[in-house]
Amino acid sequence: MTRLHIALWGVLPYLVLTVLVAGTAWRYRYDRFGFTTRSSQLHEHRLLSIGGPLFHYGLLFVAAGHVIGLLVPESFTERVHVHEWLYHANALIVGGTAGLATLAGLAILLHRRLRVPAVRAATSRSDRAVYPVLVCVLLAGLTATATTLQPHPYDYRLGVSLWFRSLFTLDPNVPAMAHAPLAYQVHALLAMTLFALWPFSRLVHAFTAPLGYLARPYVVYRSRGTRRAPTAHRPGQQPAPPAAARR
Repeated sequence: MTRLHIALWGVLPYLVLTVLVAGTAWRYRYDRFGFTTRSSQLHEHRLLSIGGPLFHYGLLFVAAGHVIGLLVPESFTERVHVHEWLYHANALIVGGTAGLATLAGLAILLHRRLRVPAVRAATSRSDRAVYPVLVCVLLAGLTATATTLQPHPYDYRLGVSLWFRSLFTLDPNVPAMAHAPLAYQVHALLAMTLFALWPFSRLVHAFTAPLGYLARPYVVYRSRGTRRAPTAHRPGQQPAPPAAARR
């Protein structure tokens, strides 16, 4: 085990977590109104209505797949009688489809951002840094998923998952990640880079999901019941009929 392995898989994850938490707190403290997507729907709607749902719903399924794959141990799926071939087939089909949908949606959004001048002008420097990293993360994840098609695929639940869960016990299982295939290592490093940049880009709006609207009471609107004062009419002009007559 080299010092580089310890730095990458034993120290770097905690540095990234510190930047993510501290950066988000700093952004909320000094740029609270910047917790937004800076919507550009007024500039262009057609491409946004296609790429937006593809990207966001695909990303939700990708995140759910990572949570299940990294946090749920193999012993649990065996206990509930989910066979390994079924688990990996589901991860390949559902995860691969979600990843492709996310990548397709992101490609449409990036094309829109480059093609529409007003949207391109609203792109910040932080966004220009985040978008390439996000694309590389998705491509690396799809590459890692594709390796499961090999005759003897790598079982990430006995390697990457063990390393990820060990981070929560503050005792990183560095060898588990150091012996993982290169595709998984690159994917993990790019993901940590993305999370380090997260608080300083528009991606921070993911922390502002309006969950409070689900429990917020209805807003009641009442009419004041006032009428406009009658206006003067010119000579020869017929006065407008009352509201009841117009109905």
